[in-house]
Amino acid sequence: MADHVVPHFQNTSGHDCIEIGAREFMCIGANPPFDHPHVFLDLGHEDQIVCPYCSTLYKYNPSLKAGQAEPSDCVWVPVAA
Repeated sequence: MADHVVPHFQNTSGHDCIEIGAREFMCIGANPPFDHPHVFLDLGHEDQIVCPYCSTLYKYNPSLKAGQAEPSDCVWVPVAA
C-alpha cells in the first residue's frame, strides 16, 4: 500500500487562482459529478501552472502543507470505495 497520496484540488467556485502547497497534484476541475478527467500536474521548478482542461491557475505557496490550498474549499478528498 502506498504511503503517499497525491493531493487533489477542484475549482467548483470558479476562483481566479488557487494557492497550493504541493508541487505534484491532481486537478479534477469541479466537484463530481461535474469533474473533468483527473489530470496529474507537476510544477517541476516552476511556481505556477495552468490546468489544460479547466484553465485553473495554480500557484505554489511554500507556507502551505502538501494537501492544503487557499482558498481551503478547493481541496478535494476522494472517497474510498
